[in-house]
Amino acid sequence: MTAAMRTGESVQMNDAAVAADEIRFDVHGAVGMIRLDRPKALNALTLNMIRAMAARLTEWAADPAISAVLVTGAGDRAFCAGGDLRSLFAARAADPGLFPRFFREEYTLNAQIQAFPKPYVALIDGITMGGGVGISVHGSHRVATDRTLFAMPETGIGMFPDVGGGYVLPRLPGQIGMYLALTGARLKAADCVYTGLATHHVPHDRTAALVAELSTLDPAEDAVAAINHILGAHHVDPGSAPLSSRRALIDRCFAFDTVEAIMAALARERDPRAAEILAELARKSPTALAVTVRQIRLGAHLVFREVMAMEYRMARRMMAGHDFFEGVRALLVDKDQRPVWRPARLEEVSIADVDAVFAPLGDDELVLPPRR
Repeated sequence: MTAAMRTGESVQMNDAAVAADEIRFDVHGAVGMIRLDRPKALNALTLNMIRAMAARLTEWAADPAISAVLVTGAGDRAFCAGGDLRSLFAARAADPGLFPRFFREEYTLNAQIQAFPKPYVALIDGITMGGGVGISVHGSHRVATDRTLFAMPETGIGMFPDVGGGYVLPRLPGQIGMYLALTGARLKAADCVYTGLATHHVPHDRTAALVAELSTLDPAEDAVAAINHILGAHHVDPGSAPLSSRRALIDRCFAFDTVEAIMAALARERDPRAAEILAELARKSPTALAVTVRQIRLGAHLVFREVMAMEYRMARRMMAGHDFFEGVRALLVDKDQRPVWRPARLEEVSIADVDAVFAPLGDDELVLPPRR
């Protein structure tokens, strides 16, 4: 499908083209602007959006007139709530290869952002989850606001925290990454800054001024220094982070290498918050929990590209199983909030089951383009 993409004037781009109501590109001064423009869908990513974004980033990386990139989301609710899994779910019967293509190209885009040679500023103003994390957290600058709601909730839909979560999460302070990966806990700005997921905090009512000032960037300036100065001038202390009060509990209980050991540690705690965490874990897919623990532990010792290849193997295997599609059905499609996991109990998930999720894909491995 070929459609118009707005960049001041409409231009035509083959497979990377998208409707102008999905994603918009513009240039202000020396800054390339990307605006996710599906506010009614919480700016959820479609395959066309991913392709268009990848193509434009390739162009801007090579353009000496572009010194930096700024990514924002339209509307007043979300930066990006993730991939458009509902649409993919609906289309999967007619096109069984759609999910594998989506994940392959999404992960390739994540790697492109992580290796982007210029400052990449993501304004995570609103809901930022799943795929929205993948197009923000790997950039050089991540700006949270008082409307930020950040999470990697994939274990609740029978999946694991992908889009590079296996790289980012184990590098957070202490055991916070494992805690976030398993529970899908939601963070606001203070926690995002505390963990390093956000580099800056700017109140929502100052974001328009921030964008306007970034738009004045001169190609002759040192872009990194200029952006650091601008963001620093707009940064406001977000206050105390709720996670800091849980930190000791999290570090004690999530330091283990199996879900069973983590849950046993939580059960031994007298802190009532431990019981709340246990109840949350009980709602997740047992398979997804077991797989995620291994992902986070392995990811701590891998470089980014190795993590993306690992996560593609994992995604393909999880798509071949039961829980992912059941989770999408129960939480995103039918919304009955009653997924039926198979297996239903953690003790029924064998080591062999987990091993199989990480097995190589042979000729179907994710091979990322060489870094330039």
